[in-house]
Amino acid sequence: MLILRCPAQLQLLEETLRKSLPTTLPVLGTVMTVARGNPASHEVLVDSWPQFSIVLTRLRPEDHRDPRDYYTNQLSVFYRDKGALQALLEGTEAVTRERAFQILGMQDGLDEAVQEVASARGLKVE
Repeated sequence: MLILRCPAQLQLLEETLRKSLPTTLPVLGTVMTVARGNPASHEVLVDSWPQFSIVLTRLRPEDHRDPRDYYTNQLSVFYRDKGALQALLEGTEAVTRERAFQILGMQDGLDEAVQEVASARGLKVE
């Protein structure tokens, strides 16, 4: 996953996400916040740039204080392809299993994908 820090990239991503409202709403707010100074210490990650299949926003890992606090360890996701979501959950360091977390998203199939990956790994999902 690539971390977007360049203001021009964040602006382009913001414009792209606006075209797919309301499903992009969970990530769009964070993208806008990061592009405008990032007072909350968040990151915006994409699988590739400029053609992306998934956008993930999260608190910077160094700012995590309690690995059991799923509220602080909140992830927001927008994906164009359910396979990209499953790949994110299964095989990247962007989502770590050492911390409790919650995933916010508005797309159909998000819950099913999370349940599938969790059950394959023997993890508990609430």
